[in-house]
Amino acid sequence: MKQFFSNIKGDAFGGITAGVVALPLALAFGVSSGLGPSAGLYGAIFISFFAALFGGTNTQISGPTAPMTAVSMVVISGIIAANDGDLSIALPAILTVFLIAGLSQIGLGILGLGKYIKYIPYPVVSGFMTAIGVIILLTQILPSLGYSPKEDEQFVNQFRAQAEEVILENILKDEAGEGILVLENFQETINRASLIKEDDIQKESEILASKEASGTIGALKLMPRALQNINWLELLLALGTILIIYGFKRITNVVPSTLVALIVMSGIAVGLGLHYKPIEEIPSGLPVLQYEIFTTFKLTTITPYIFTGFTLAVLGAIDSLLTSIVADNMTKTKHNPNKELIGQGIGNSIASIFGGIPGAGATIRTVVNINSGGKTKLSGMIAGIMLLFILLALGPIASKIPAAVLSGILITVGIGVMDYKGLKAIPSLPKDVSFGPFKLSSEVIIMLVVLLLSTFWDLIFAVGIGLIISCLMFMKKIGDLTSEYSNVKVLKEKSWPDEKNVPEHLKESVFIKHIKGPLFFGSTSDFQQLYKQIPETATTVILRLERMQYMDQSGLYAMEDMIQELKTKNIEVRFVNLLKQPRYMMERIDIIPDFIPETHIYDSFKVCIQELS
Repeated sequence: MKQFFSNIKGDAFGGITAGVVALPLALAFGVSSGLGPSAGLYGAIFISFFAALFGGTNTQISGPTAPMTAVSMVVISGIIAANDGDLSIALPAILTVFLIAGLSQIGLGILGLGKYIKYIPYPVVSGFMTAIGVIILLTQILPSLGYSPKEDEQFVNQFRAQAEEVILENILKDEAGEGILVLENFQETINRASLIKEDDIQKESEILASKEASGTIGALKLMPRALQNINWLELLLALGTILIIYGFKRITNVVPSTLVALIVMSGIAVGLGLHYKPIEEIPSGLPVLQYEIFTTFKLTTITPYIFTGFTLAVLGAIDSLLTSIVADNMTKTKHNPNKELIGQGIGNSIASIFGGIPGAGATIRTVVNINSGGKTKLSGMIAGIMLLFILLALGPIASKIPAAVLSGILITVGIGVMDYKGLKAIPSLPKDVSFGPFKLSSEVIIMLVVLLLSTFWDLIFAVGIGLIISCLMFMKKIGDLTSEYSNVKVLKEKSWPDEKNVPEHLKESVFIKHIKGPLFFGSTSDFQQLYKQIPETATTVILRLERMQYMDQSGLYAMEDMIQELKTKNIEVRFVNLLKQPRYMMERIDIIPDFIPETHIYDSFKVCIQELS
């Protein structure tokens, strides 16, 4: 507790500054997620406070971030679509997935898995981060142009027939649930269909239009319509926001340019009485506990998204721990990764219960906190309290912020979140993979695969596929390296020093094999060819195993197959310097002693040769 208050002045200034910086981003990420600005603000409040209180990085400022929001957006749109476009029905399931993500992070921290996050390959992270930037840019172009699919009557009317079909399907589902046999009582279906109002068809058409326009592919499809129906006021507000954000940075970095843009452009829009589109109204008062998470919980609703929840947890862990490393470098301290994950998990869990979107450690906000004097956990807690104060005191005012201004802010976030370091390195990376006459870099392939799949298909599967490709390519490289140093050589080609004194009469009947390095799935193909290189005069094979430190199951069965093959030819196999792990593996399936008796296992090559002599 004493440590908490060792730097009150610096922590207060750092926390307040970080909280102010977080405000426009929290609102923007909330709008982008699909749950509205209040969800972003609630997430920022609870995650910032509780991640700081229970986390393992003293100066970390947490809240909604671009990667977490991009994945959350996929979850939200998917669950809303599964609930006929009704957010109020879908909300408990959405928040339950976020709760699963928070609890998963706590579990990762308790199990001590924080230290393993660093092993995720850089090309996967690079491709993912660049994809996040592209997704944000593409999905924010339509709002910045002032185009809303739901307000485009010509576009919405294209879905009227499909809307009537969906409504009719819902009627049939209701009747089936009530035990009504449609073919026997078709009049009931007609009666219910006659109650359908024009507003119902219009609402369903708008929902279908929004689905069609969702995601990056939807944004690209509707780009021509948006360019033909530009709302110039909205576009000017977005462009003005972008210009101020980049222009004000050239003047000073003391005052956050994002906040300046938010205040200036909102002030212009409100002050001049312009007819702009405001963000959704932010509810006044304290955030309300979402009891529906527990009272309406259905496992079947969230089952398809459990893996997504866990992926959110891992993504948040990576995001937070990378920020922790930045904080360590700036403050010359060392964070506790597992404690940090527990803190992030608690913050995300509590935020979900109050209707907030998930988040992680935010690099820019953390840097602002440190530069403003923040040194202890109190700074992050003050940032959360500052945002709560803004919610309670300025909620009605914040509700007047133009939606286009937040689109402009998000466009700059999308540009900033891309991994330019990785993109610039593409021409210089070694081309280590051949496709016919073409040579490419395996790391570039992974980066581009993750980038394209994340942008145009699915963020979660893209990362999974990227990891699988990375592992396969890594295993191939290791296998190639192992094979290179584990070639089968006959005695007279390259002998070890203690093999030079082997009696002449044994050189025709004894074949010596050196295994250098692990015998695993990447090197078994060469090993399996051993018997083909044994001279016809050989009656004994000596395997020198002092450099074979490890054997996996593939290597084990390759060894068994080779010994069995040699036994059919009446060739005896002897081991020299067999190490502990390979011996254990061979004892498990009785290669020792069924095929190789203890009397044929030697600690010394000299003793082995003497016995054969």
